[in-house]
Amino acid sequence: MAQQAYMTETDSGGSGPERRGDRFRRLLGRWLAGWRGDRRIWRRGIVTAAVAVLLALVMLLHSRIPNAIGNLGSLTETFLPWLGLFVPLLLVIGLVRKSATALIAMVLPAVVWLNLFGGLLTDKTASGGDLTIATHNVNADNPDPAGTARDVAASEADVVALEELTATAVPVYEKALAATYKYHSVQGTVGLWSKYPLSGVKAVDIKLGWTRAMRAAVTTPSGEVAVYVAHLPSVRVKMEAGFTARQRDKSADALGEAIAHEKLPRSVLLGDLNGTMNDRALNAVTSQMRSTQGAAGSGFGFSWPASFPMARIDQILVKGIEPVTSWTLPETGSDHLPVAARVKVDTTAS
Repeated sequence: MAQQAYMTETDSGGSGPERRGDRFRRLLGRWLAGWRGDRRIWRRGIVTAAVAVLLALVMLLHSRIPNAIGNLGSLTETFLPWLGLFVPLLLVIGLVRKSATALIAMVLPAVVWLNLFGGLLTDKTASGGDLTIATHNVNADNPDPAGTARDVAASEADVVALEELTATAVPVYEKALAATYKYHSVQGTVGLWSKYPLSGVKAVDIKLGWTRAMRAAVTTPSGEVAVYVAHLPSVRVKMEAGFTARQRDKSADALGEAIAHEKLPRSVLLGDLNGTMNDRALNAVTSQMRSTQGAAGSGFGFSWPASFPMARIDQILVKGIEPVTSWTLPETGSDHLPVAARVKVDTTAS
């Protein structure tokens, strides 16, 4: 009799996951019934739908946003991937408002964002390659330059570029990196350290009045490569002036011209460009070189600020060379993250 009572109680009430599942289905049914019985689902959420359409247009036509007023176009393009955060927000608003119009409109920015950045979400890294390269803005106010140098050397990169070097910190970096890198050159506030011989070293004029860019030929086992190191001027967001980037843009044009006149067929650009690959102001450079992160990375590879990376402004760009993999290195004493890549210099090898 006791066993029969137990079976009856279990069969009639249910417990655990089954009961929770039934409760969820009942709640979902009531919610959907509310939608079916409400003819206002098409009239509600018009403003949310309009915002969704506007968001899609901003992402789709970002190159048409003028720079004439506060460089608004470049500012938008710098943080363009983050506009995707508005998509789930619009989805939640549409669901709460029970607006079919808003939910349908929300599809537009979602599709545009995936078209622009969906490829970066896939892992494109591969094995192989014959040269590892790295770059790091070490920060002029770095409290531990020796530790930063050791961290960069631990990446096992064959070629390392450093930017924002100060006169007092250069000897510290030279001493810390001497055991790993036999060859090096410092030009102004940028430097290049290499396991392979350097030749044709010279400063590159990027129209600043002082040296923040250089060029050298690195003789790797797979052939000679022209390596450029650059630190383009900083940009600022000011209330009265907007996105101030005029000097950065001028320097980018000068750097692009120098790279365009490079005689070696294989070249690499390492440095802090203070701009992303989406920023039209860097077209003089980005139009003729490939990003290793875009071609062989996994994710966006944001490098700045180090405490909470929001943009990839530290770049490794290549021409005549095949990217194999790209990644960011752990945080150092700088406000930037180091970035590294493995590339194939000898593209004729199987």
